[in-house]
Amino acid sequence: MLNSNVFEEIKRTDEYNNEHWSARELCRALDYADYRNFLNVIDKAKEACKNSQQDIHNHFVEVNDMVSIGSGAERSIDTIHLSRYACYLIIQNSDPSKEIVALGQTYFAIQTSRQEKTDQLVEDQARVYLRDEIKKHNTSLAEAAGDAGVKKFGKFQNFGYKGLYGGLDAREIH
Repeated sequence: MLNSNVFEEIKRTDEYNNEHWSARELCRALDYADYRNFLNVIDKAKEACKNSQQDIHNHFVEVNDMVSIGSGAERSIDTIHLSRYACYLIIQNSDPSKEIVALGQTYFAIQTSRQEKTDQLVEDQARVYLRDEIKKHNTSLAEAAGDAGVKKFGKFQNFGYKGLYGGLDAREIH
């Protein structure tokens, strides 16, 4: 039985905490015998990325990695650093008869779903935070307006909306 943790094991994180996978390591993990053959799969994934109106260079970054060749010596090899999305596209374009490909499809589908949920939670928390900040500022504005002698704060506030929203009042904005 194959283990889908292989995708976690080969995941890398850069100094900015951005995750990526090496195309060469993914090639081996997906049991492709020759990297040159795997490049055809990458090309299909790049085409899918482009057709999805994504910037290919954000998901497929060509780099040179140093690898050990024995006795402490190293040499440079070309590879591609892949985003999670790029890996997902590669898995979708890989040989479906391989069990590891099926595991990869499941892994990246689940991880993508988890990331979307996390992103939504962060977005929701930011929205609640901003709503609370606006409430505080509106309270402060109402106090300042009252101290300045403004009698009809609602009308005063509506003129503020009109200034910010091209002449639309609160009712028209909502």
